[in-house]
Amino acid sequence: MRREFVLVLLAGAVGAGLVVLAARQAWAHAIFTPPRPLPAQDIAVTGQQLVPLASALALAALACLAAVIATRSVLRRAVGVLLAVLGAGAAAAVLVSLRASAVLAAARASALSGPLGGSTTSGSPSGGAVHEIVVAGPGRAIMAGAPWRAAAIAGAVAIVLAGAATAWRGPRWPVMSARFERSAAPARHHDTDAATMWESLSRDVDPTIDDGTRT
Repeated sequence: MRREFVLVLLAGAVGAGLVVLAARQAWAHAIFTPPRPLPAQDIAVTGQQLVPLASALALAALACLAAVIATRSVLRRAVGVLLAVLGAGAAAAVLVSLRASAVLAAARASALSGPLGGSTTSGSPSGGAVHEIVVAGPGRAIMAGAPWRAAAIAGAVAIVLAGAATAWRGPRWPVMSARFERSAAPARHHDTDAATMWESLSRDVDPTIDDGTRT
């Protein structure tokens, strides 16, 4: 049970980390072709820009994993259901975000936020210098981050599986307080021995002498 518990927690944590990592990568490129002599602009769009909800749900899943450790019984089962829902929501957010209009809108928002380090299809500055991106003319979206999107979906599926396993098997797993409950028993026994010793001393009886040796 303990090994199963650890494996499920590890799978959920790896899945959440994979979603967050994949969301930070470029999922698409928006190319704008303004009138000459302005160069064409190629703006990379990350998964975080397209689906900020996916990363937020992955971080919430990490918090749920911490709750799995701290809970037990029916409450742990409920946390497992919530964990599965968060993973399903992250997967759905990734799947429905891949639209050309969303890519172009995210690229325009990035360009309007101020000077950016970017690239152009012609006349690009050397060394990745910072320049003002001018978005004009028609734009087209190129979906170039399929491996990272697949990684995000895989991470979300791992969260769903961890949540389902927790809802199914969680009540049987060890709880965080069990170790402290076991360690508390010797302390109570020690307190009882101390009370017995003081009672013996109050009756002028040496507590170090066994009852069988007393006359």
